[in-house]
Amino acid sequence: MDLRALVVCPDQDSVSLLALILSELGMAAEHTPSISRGLELIDSQHFDAIVLDYRADQSSEQFLTRLRQSSKNRASMLIAIVDGAFNARPVFGLGANFVLYRPLSSERTRISLRAARGLMRRERRRTPRKPVSSTANVACPGAPELNAALTDLSDGGTALQTTGRIPPACKVYFEFALPGQHQLVRLSGEVAWQDSSGRVGIRFIDVPQSSRRLIQTWLQHSNDQPASGLAAQPSTSSGPQREKTTEAKDASLVTNAGNRRGEYRFACKLSAEIYRLGTSVPNHCALSDISEGGCYVEMPSPFPLESGVEILVRTADTKLRIRGQVLATHPGFGMGVRFMFRDSAEREEVMRLLAVLAAGPSLDKQFR
Repeated sequence: MDLRALVVCPDQDSVSLLALILSELGMAAEHTPSISRGLELIDSQHFDAIVLDYRADQSSEQFLTRLRQSSKNRASMLIAIVDGAFNARPVFGLGANFVLYRPLSSERTRISLRAARGLMRRERRRTPRKPVSSTANVACPGAPELNAALTDLSDGGTALQTTGRIPPACKVYFEFALPGQHQLVRLSGEVAWQDSSGRVGIRFIDVPQSSRRLIQTWLQHSNDQPASGLAAQPSTSSGPQREKTTEAKDASLVTNAGNRRGEYRFACKLSAEIYRLGTSVPNHCALSDISEGGCYVEMPSPFPLESGVEILVRTADTKLRIRGQVLATHPGFGMGVRFMFRDSAEREEVMRLLAVLAAGPSLDKQFR
């Protein structure tokens, strides 16, 4: 857990729920019920996220003022908990990035914190990912070992191309040799994301010093020289040599796979425009149901099945474009669309939209 959150909240039920979800998201949480103790912590330690139970009183205002003056935490993600009937706009004006409403809902809180973590992860990438061509031996408890192709690498994680599916909620152990190096990198990580084409994002968890030095040396060297493409050989302790995984496919679209109904869906009424790919004719529509993986588009004349589409949603803060594919049509009513993300930034923008919807129905009005 390399992301840290500070929870400043006196309500134990809220703290228990927040701690559970933060742990699920791979974030270490420190809790204090006291504003004064919270001030001491933000002055002395860095946190990637601050969750504040905002009470619109002098102590809360003092905390926010000190937070934005803090050399260690002025850029930290701020998540405010407010009363259900409270107008959240002033809190956003005070620097809050997300708002949660009391009493906290498990699903809504999980959506908001997932969105916040995605943004924190993107902001925190201090070392850009470098393309790499190598093979890795991947092992998960209770599953057969796999060969995978490394496609990019940073000091905090890597992307793999696999021929099999890696269990999503388990620790992943793997070893690989980087181009130009003979020593093996051995470490463990966890699945950060996975798609239907076999691409897997891994976040490093336990990295021995020797392996970290190998990664950092290669990253530094790759700033001057491109990767040579030398493939790694499996270690002698891994048994007979397996066939090498084929090179990663050119995947311009990152699709969401799996059972999309397993994701939390929000009933809403968002005005939008939808375009059939290849045309510039806007069709005015409404999104009446949305999740991380797709939405329902209300329009009297839906597009044919499997049509590629682009949806344009204007919010109070930004203009969001989402590409997708028509999965179901209902003439006279609308169509179901699966999102097809071109990169992780597009997925994060959808998560931010869901987080705003998760804040409560009173915020839907700004999107209509």
